[in-house]
Amino acid sequence: MAIKRPKVAIGFIVAGVLMVLFGTIMCFVVPLVIDDQIVKHTVIDPKNDLTYTMWKDIPVPFFMSVYFFNVLNPAEILKGEKPMVEQRGPYVYRKQCQKENITFHPNGTVSYREYRQYHFEPSMSAGNESDVVTIPNMLVLGASVMMENLPYVLRLMMSATFKTFKEGPFLTKPVGELMWGYDSGLVDFLNQYLPGMIPTSGKFGLFSEFNNSNTGLFTVFTGKDDIRKVHRVDSWNGLTELPYWRTAQSNMINGTAGQMWPPFMTKQSTLPFYSPDACRSMELVYQRPGEMNGIPLYRYVAPKTLFANGTDYAPNEGFCPCRQSGLLNVSSCRHNSPVFISHPHFFNADPVLLDYVQGLNPSEEKHGLFIDIHPQTGVPLNVSIRLQLNLYMKKVSGITETGKISDVVMPMIWFEENGYIDGPIVNTFRTNLVVLPTVLEYLQYILIGLGLATIIIAAVVYRKVKSNQPDHSNLSDGIKCSSAEERDSLLQDDMN
Repeated sequence: MAIKRPKVAIGFIVAGVLMVLFGTIMCFVVPLVIDDQIVKHTVIDPKNDLTYTMWKDIPVPFFMSVYFFNVLNPAEILKGEKPMVEQRGPYVYRKQCQKENITFHPNGTVSYREYRQYHFEPSMSAGNESDVVTIPNMLVLGASVMMENLPYVLRLMMSATFKTFKEGPFLTKPVGELMWGYDSGLVDFLNQYLPGMIPTSGKFGLFSEFNNSNTGLFTVFTGKDDIRKVHRVDSWNGLTELPYWRTAQSNMINGTAGQMWPPFMTKQSTLPFYSPDACRSMELVYQRPGEMNGIPLYRYVAPKTLFANGTDYAPNEGFCPCRQSGLLNVSSCRHNSPVFISHPHFFNADPVLLDYVQGLNPSEEKHGLFIDIHPQTGVPLNVSIRLQLNLYMKKVSGITETGKISDVVMPMIWFEENGYIDGPIVNTFRTNLVVLPTVLEYLQYILIGLGLATIIIAAVVYRKVKSNQPDHSNLSDGIKCSSAEERDSLLQDDMN
């Protein structure tokens, strides 16, 4: 049976049109389907196995690296000379976080407490917890500044108390004790006679409150009713605003809890979050795009205004009393202890702070904090939060332990909390959110291209076949004419 080529060509043209139509529809439908799936799996819901597990129990290794500023000239500092420090570390701790007491509420929120534990990692550290370093004694120098406006007699009594318990202006102790606590008769005395003056009732250490503790009762939106609110903090410890600062704006609890953000971020988006450790909300800004393990990302960094003082940046007036830009005074939420937070080595701070202390070398690469976010989902891929703890020291009359110390914001330690998605979870993440959407995107363009090519080729074939066919109408006319002539000729012969 002969194949009717024109009909075959027409069939291919129809098939090509359908492919173009289907590919065009995919251009509009596929992004909507992908976005719908992202919304579905971003909502905080136990039914979302992958994302809920990531939210509940952070599946990636998180580490805290601690660096001490070892004081090289404590005796000279007491004489009024410039402090000299050397950086020691890192001392690395594996951080384990787990959310407990998870309770979902009818108004589209969920409450939880996140507990954290730290475990020393010798293989990743530059030393051991037995290493001995010298740092300012917060119990002595901090308490001295806190008492400078009290009656002179009380200051004399406090100085005598320091001497009784053999507490000097500087501590020389092992790293482990400075981190997690050491026994102190002075701490027991202060808790008995001046309760509430210091934040601990047991051993005193820089991170004694952190280990085996929780960050408070968070209530965040699940995103069920509005995906734009997912992970956003509704309240913390029952508070919708903080009691620490001088203005309503400074006391606002903004953004998320600092672990995930809403999806569909743009370069104009910011990363607001509330940090209980810093006692305030903070906001990071977009810096640049990037890529990690084939996954696209946006990098967000701290703006220079984050720790600027109220003079240089008016919205920060509420965080004062302020000193130089680059310092956050957290005394209002740290029992009035003269403690300041900054970027490590006073990065992005007033240069005058570097003049007061010898041995600091700030750089963005080593000391700037950043968060790399997958913009479509709001999931962090790489995190590095770097902060420095500083103590304001000065001479206080009546307290001989302060000697002739010049007014100085003294760096004590800085730490980095970092983690990144790796292993099987990054493969799942890349497959579902990068590979599959890319395949679908290429498929829609392949269908459109293949369809157009099919239409063009089929049309050319159809035209060529039509042009090569014989003209059957002319042949029929010729036959008809010949038959008529023969018939006329036969009639003429009969007549003759």
